[in-house]
Amino acid sequence: MVEHFRKILTGQFEAALCMLNDCVRKCPEAHWDGKIANDTFRQVAYHTLFYVDLYLSPSEEAFELRELHRRGGDERSNSAPSIGLSKDESLAYLAICRQKAVATSASETPESLGRESGFSWLPFSRGEVHLYNLRHAQHHTGQLSAYLRRIVEDGERWWVRTGWR
Repeated sequence: MVEHFRKILTGQFEAALCMLNDCVRKCPEAHWDGKIANDTFRQVAYHTLFYVDLYLSPSEEAFELRELHRRGGDERSNSAPSIGLSKDESLAYLAICRQKAVATSASETPESLGRESGFSWLPFSRGEVHLYNLRHAQHHTGQLSAYLRRIVEDGERWWVRTGWR
């Protein structure tokens, strides 16, 4: 059963990140800093990737800030809004998150999925953190996609059911 869950989890993480990848790639440079609610496309893309990366870690304490976080910002900080990354840096970060999602899914066991989340503000199991993480990623990918539909006249609309396309 856990092997089946890991396969499903990997497929859905890859699908969600593939759709995010499509949004980042399709955003014209002239609109990279376009406004989406209170943030820019750049900031929303970074925020999404930051939290995918964070929640794929076993716990908040185990999360390791990368060099790119020094440029983009620590999304957990309330003192200053993150500035995000360039489009190319965002695509590179996305590739890192995809690899981490595949590796994390493969390493989960029935015991690890049932333990506490590892994040004090998420009072549920590690298994549920993965579903929460996917919902969060899709929420913001939807924001980015809606923004692109408004600015790109002939943008292709597509949905990824499972896996990376």
